Amino acid sequence: MKRIKNIGILIILLVIPMMAIAQQLPQFSQYMYNMISVNPAYAGSREIMVVNVLNRNQWLGVEGAPVTQTLSAHTSIPSTNLGVGLSIINDKLGYENTTYAFADVSYKINLDYYDEYKLTFGIKAGFRKYSLDEELLNDPRYSGDPFLNNFDYSWSPNFGVGVYFRGESFYLGLSSPKLLTTKSNTEFADLERVSYFFNGGYLMDVNRNVKFKPAFLVKYTDGAPISVDFSSMFFINEFLWLGGSYRLSDSIGAIVNFRVAKGLFIGYSYDYITSNLTTFTSGSHEIMLNYEFVFPKPRCKCKNLYN
Repeated sequence: MKRIKNIGILIILLVIPMMAIAQQLPQFSQYMYNMISVNPAYAGSREIMVVNVLNRNQWLGVEGAPVTQTLSAHTSIPSTNLGVGLSIINDKLGYENTTYAFADVSYKINLDYYDEYKLTFGIKAGFRKYSLDEELLNDPRYSGDPFLNNFDYSWSPNFGVGVYFRGESFYLGLSSPKLLTTKSNTEFADLERVSYFFNGGYLMDVNRNVKFKPAFLVKYTDGAPISVDFSSMFFINEFLWLGGSYRLSDSIGAIVNFRVAKGLFIGYSYDYITSNLTTFTSGSHEIMLNYEFVFPKPRCKCKNLYN
């Protein structure tokens, strides 16, 4: 039994670097409500203050699978074209723990007289902290393992940029939240690689009570396959978001988001895995809280695109 456990730990130690390369920044099914975490140009885009909390349990049933928590907030600065934001992400993968803490600043340019077309530029700056579980580090069987002892556990800086364009009923975003590649001081893997995100959405008024919003997100990390997400959501009576999602060659899912009080929304998503992992997992679960304050008072009379 002890030998089997040792083999299991060895396999995890070998697989973790490959999983880290493949995933890099955590992925979310409810990305359409939390783009500030990857694109600083979204800071202040709603003009009001928005606070978002999210927890994702990925690949339930797979030991060491990713578990991610995020906290983000952003708002416009009254009487200016500036927006500010803050994003904190905690990501656990096997024995690995990674924490990101980034601040955002954006600048908006109004492109038309009616204030419906806008172009916003943003910059993101902060730090990432990488660590391994104390349970593993304190295990006497691995006290002399150079793989464990040679990692750099200090806070490392990084920065990113983004651009956001919105029209009367649509929006597009392009960003690179990490422009610096953080090298590992072991031979196994880079701890952090440059990533690029491209997203967009369209809001259609079906009738007075129903809105329809398709959206997409494309993510590319240097050295990893491209990830493509699609979603289609219906917004019913300004109360309930209901729809589905599809991640190319990975999963299909369902998303529900409803208003429980003024300004407060609760969202839940479930992903059914369609990749080779489907044999080992019951799927991925994600829950989100989103609170919209009534301040600052929006200057824009444009359509709310709910992004």
